[in-house]
Amino acid sequence: MKQPDKTPSNGTGGLAGMREQAGMFIYLFFGIHMLMFGLSGFFMAYSSEAPDLTFLYMHGGIAIVVYMVFYLVIFGRDQVGWMLVNAALGILGIHAQIGWILARFDKRIEDYPWQVHVIPFLYYILYTFLLRQFLIDATRSRSNPQRKRLVDAAYVVFSLLVYGVMLWRLQQAA
Repeated sequence: MKQPDKTPSNGTGGLAGMREQAGMFIYLFFGIHMLMFGLSGFFMAYSSEAPDLTFLYMHGGIAIVVYMVFYLVIFGRDQVGWMLVNAALGILGIHAQIGWILARFDKRIEDYPWQVHVIPFLYYILYTFLLRQFLIDATRSRSNPQRKRLVDAAYVVFSLLVYGVMLWRLQQAA
């Protein structure tokens, strides 16, 4: 009787069967968990009584490293590489969305030095990565290259449209 393969995949696809066994629980668990850490990092970074930057980096940085390890194990190198695409989109999106959120608190993104934005920006990248993985699985595109290309393209176009509108509205409000 053949034993099930417990070895990692070729290094690019994550631990064999991990994502399939955990199913949608991965998205629920990490979505809620990361939302809590991300919100706490956001409120600490932009609070009028913000903690020392070192504490902010330790609080968020350790969690981000742990999330990265889980992402590599669960999703694999190729998918984590897509975070670079999210990061590129994120420069525009993060600025638009964090600027929009801060405006709700009568604050501006320009009121803070760039170092304060690092942790909230990294959480944004991790969260959008999780969103893209969810969309790929929800549309059952992971094993269908043609459908996956369509989902990826729609994700990029929709993201650019949303970010563009948010930036435009932010400029109109200024």
